[in-house]
Amino acid sequence: MTRITSLIAFACAALVLAGSARPALTVGVSEDRGKDTTATAAQFFQTLQDVGLAQNRVSIVWNPAQPSSIAQEQEIKNWLPLAQTAGVKVVFAVSAHNARDFSSSSGAIAQFAAFLQTVAHAFPTVKDYVIGNEPNQPLFWLPQYDTGGKPLAAAAYEPVLAQSYDALKAVDTTINVIGIGLSPRGNDNPSAKSNISRSPVRFLHDLGVAYRNSGRAKPLMDQLAFHPYPARNIDLPQTGYTWPNAGLPNLNRIKQAVWDAFNGTAQPIFKEAGKTPFSPPLQLDLDELGWQVAPLPPLAGMYTGTENVPTIDEATQATYYTESIQSVECDPTVASLNFFLLADEPELTRWQSGLERVDGSKRPSYDAVKKAIHDSGGTCQSGLEAVWKHTGGVLYPVVGWGDLKHVRPARNTKWAFKAGAQEEAVFKAAVFKATTSKAKILNVLRRGQPKALLVARGTIRAKNRVVVLPQSRLKAGRYVFAILMQATMNPARTTLVVSRPFRVR
Repeated sequence: MTRITSLIAFACAALVLAGSARPALTVGVSEDRGKDTTATAAQFFQTLQDVGLAQNRVSIVWNPAQPSSIAQEQEIKNWLPLAQTAGVKVVFAVSAHNARDFSSSSGAIAQFAAFLQTVAHAFPTVKDYVIGNEPNQPLFWLPQYDTGGKPLAAAAYEPVLAQSYDALKAVDTTINVIGIGLSPRGNDNPSAKSNISRSPVRFLHDLGVAYRNSGRAKPLMDQLAFHPYPARNIDLPQTGYTWPNAGLPNLNRIKQAVWDAFNGTAQPIFKEAGKTPFSPPLQLDLDELGWQVAPLPPLAGMYTGTENVPTIDEATQATYYTESIQSVECDPTVASLNFFLLADEPELTRWQSGLERVDGSKRPSYDAVKKAIHDSGGTCQSGLEAVWKHTGGVLYPVVGWGDLKHVRPARNTKWAFKAGAQEEAVFKAAVFKATTSKAKILNVLRRGQPKALLVARGTIRAKNRVVVLPQSRLKAGRYVFAILMQATMNPARTTLVVSRPFRVR
């Protein structure tokens, strides 16, 4: 198999000498524990300050039964000055109480937008808002599909984000509106027995379609929140996912999906190498990441229930957290990275990913994260910044023609080769006489006229497959195989590959 690198823009992070003073990566936590009491909040923010964690994402729940009421409003007012004293930026993640809250009432979106304005007026020092949480997951958004299997979630979420953006900007144009809170995984299967969900790449595609269809001439978001959890809790930070899911090492997949969805619209996309954007580019807010750890035996009695994921040990967690920080410090498109949580939850069916154990004692990851932040200050220590550029072709196409030097007998009727890509693509493949120009081959495969020899169509599902052409004899002569791949997430992205000639005799 041969990778066709010469035919596509290289859509992965290259490394270049850092030539600009990008803002340092902000490292923080996503944790609600500081909201409990003023005393708890004081200790909480002192701990964040000690570690060097400069951001805390806090959840604010909108309840349609009390659409204008802010839960724990006074407690929040009490502890916000503590965060400011500790140098911790507070981010509000505002989401609905139940997964069907937006779909069950035609007036819910307007009420939610009004609630955001109420929150923004109540807490004018908070300038960052995440809108919703993992709408590509059924735990947080329903329905995901209609009865016919058509995806619904992104199209339903788009007006929520649009009206939220407008509502918050009407209060304060400097508010940073952060979209989605995207889950790293989804099964794209409306008939699945469980977790009927949408993958992040397909969700972004659906969101782009809804945005374009809406005719909106303003952005949806200033940043994109993404939760790059590992596929399995025991996976390395470098393991990642296969397309169309994405994790920490697959951020370029998210960037490409955003480009496919929004390029040429009023919604900013991620900064590309060699291009100067007309408006501030989109950035990533990686606001949830964590690996769960097995409780130490002496503390087992402080935890309840039964663990529901394979765990790692504390030393491994510390290593993974350090590597996670280092992996994004040199990516200027990443504004922040939040670990989920500061301290363990006691129920084993929930999260034991904290820098602290359930009793408040420090895990090795506490000092590891503290050291990583201290050593780099969130800046690119290698001096080599990652740069990204979208691809205009199919992502990483590969083709294996077989032995083209082998002379095929005229009685041969079987014709096949292997082809693949690292994304889903439809294809049209055919045989042409070797004298046919590449331009004519492209025109024939695109338009279907004039007819090619032995035409086959199909889908490449983000992996290699055998392309089988119709069984037929070819006259003696010289021929070429050709395949035109077209990305399903953006039909404008195509890749044509033509083989060297082979002979039939």
